[in-house]
Amino acid sequence: MSPDSLRLMLVDEDPVFRLGLKIWLEQSAGFEVAAEASQGEEALALLAARCRPPTDSEAEADEVESEPAADTLPDLDLVILDLGLGEGMPDQLPGLQLCAAIKSRYPTLPVLVLSSRTEPVLQAAARQMGADAYGARGMPVRELAQLIEQLAGPPSQGIEIQAPAMAAETFTRLVPSPLTALRISLRLSSLQQIEAAIAELSNAQRSGTSSALSEALLAGRYRELRAARWLIKRILATPGFSDQWSPVTAAEPASAAAPPPQRIEPMAEANLPEPGRNLVPTTSDRLSLQRGDLQTVVFESVFRKLQSPLENISGLPLEIDILREEKKRELLFLTLRKLEDALDDLRQARLLPGQLTVTCPDILRDVWQAVITDFFGRYYTLEVGVLEQPVVKTLLLEETTVQTAILNKIPQVPLLLGHLLFQEAMVVDGSAYLATTPEALGRSRLLLENLLIQVANAVMQPLLNRFADIEEIKKYLYQRRIMSTRDIERFRNDLSWRYRWDSLLNEPKAVFESQHRLLMLTERGIQTRFVYAPRQEELDRLSGLQLSVTLAIEARDAIAPRLRTTISFLGSGLVYLLTDVVGRGIGLIGRGILKGVGSAWNDPKYRRKG
Repeated sequence: MSPDSLRLMLVDEDPVFRLGLKIWLEQSAGFEVAAEASQGEEALALLAARCRPPTDSEAEADEVESEPAADTLPDLDLVILDLGLGEGMPDQLPGLQLCAAIKSRYPTLPVLVLSSRTEPVLQAAARQMGADAYGARGMPVRELAQLIEQLAGPPSQGIEIQAPAMAAETFTRLVPSPLTALRISLRLSSLQQIEAAIAELSNAQRSGTSSALSEALLAGRYRELRAARWLIKRILATPGFSDQWSPVTAAEPASAAAPPPQRIEPMAEANLPEPGRNLVPTTSDRLSLQRGDLQTVVFESVFRKLQSPLENISGLPLEIDILREEKKRELLFLTLRKLEDALDDLRQARLLPGQLTVTCPDILRDVWQAVITDFFGRYYTLEVGVLEQPVVKTLLLEETTVQTAILNKIPQVPLLLGHLLFQEAMVVDGSAYLATTPEALGRSRLLLENLLIQVANAVMQPLLNRFADIEEIKKYLYQRRIMSTRDIERFRNDLSWRYRWDSLLNEPKAVFESQHRLLMLTERGIQTRFVYAPRQEELDRLSGLQLSVTLAIEARDAIAPRLRTTISFLGSGLVYLLTDVVGRGIGLIGRGILKGVGSAWNDPKYRRKG
């Protein structure tokens, strides 16, 4: 980090949120997360440990403002804390009290309070406790970065960071009625219980110890919970107020201020259009987005999904499976950040749309090298035998192998970059959609997720080839269940066999079926999905065993229906022969025997002998 970087402290109970925010801020120019804490007491102890004597300017400012100055000040520029800190835990210091304690001990240290709820009452309470600013936990990271710069950066004369004052009549409109408040409270509590139950189901499904019947029951209960969540949102809906207790106006005058940029949530597959839909969507389907805004929408959608579980449930062994959960998430966050930097560089270079196809291999190689350098450290060395080997330089020697095996096989990268850089139309299932339609944004997000996972795999592949069984690497990166030499070699063999099967069977089959296999992020983990894409040129280039696989599939498709028809016809003929010919013959023989026995019984001659 540069000496001019703003030093931040994060105080939040959620380690996933802290990790994601830390990675994003540290990869941004001008920020350094110098301290982290999960509890109020821990935060105060860290602040006390990082104290330094106040500078002359700070001391003069304290004298001018006639505020109680502390003897020492922490070497930090800003504290970011969660308002919900310590909720449900009486033995921990709540967020508001922590804010007040920090401001009482260090009056000149700025404090930014983040919360998942944006009620005006909570904002007022935070400011009363001394908070310098109040923001939502789900706010875009770019807006958060701007807010941090305003708070912790050099003071600007005449600028005060605070919420605008509200008139009395405006404030009364912002307060819901008792019945509306009850509905909001019931809705929020019900949704929290449903989300907790869904989280428990996800943990049970990720354990992998349940039977097939239990999996089916869990899947059914998951669908029931989603249906219940949908019903709760509609039965207890409050059209005038959102879940954050903020008012929602039905219509605004034309002269009103423009609303904030619309944020696009990950779209459901059920919302995808039919392939034959018109190229130009209706006005309601389009979004007014600039080029940078379009990239921000896609990247922030993927950024949020990276905070979900990252367990591999695709059935395919991946290189990143060997990593611990937090290291896997850190690697994917870093890859996302480096890809964003690469897109910024491409904009500054004024690359033309027609050059993307040629430059894509170089772009992916540069991103791969940057991720390796930052993830392991440029000067990180390992002791192998009696020699110290530089890790980054050694891993970069595998560039040709990695680019041939992984990077060059990532599908539709030029299409993704053209959509993000130039807002080009996105082809979805053979139909072209405008860049700002939900269909185009959804496919762009899917391609970006696959790109991140594949680049992360490319980062881990040379490590597994060069330093797979080094104790320091195992202790720092690997999961506990893959620590022994036998487990590591089994894992590497599984990867090797997967690449063989992909090269000889799966890839020719996908080419012949005009499909791409993509890796995507879901609520349960990493899964695979097949998407349609014309691959006639690749099919024409197949030869040898790969071509034989496609011919075998074609022969099976040609022979199997006729063979099934022939077998069905022969089976029907055999049934007819057994029932109508042989069966009737046996029946006639039986009837003749019974008739003969009956005639002999009725003959008087035989009856007298009896």
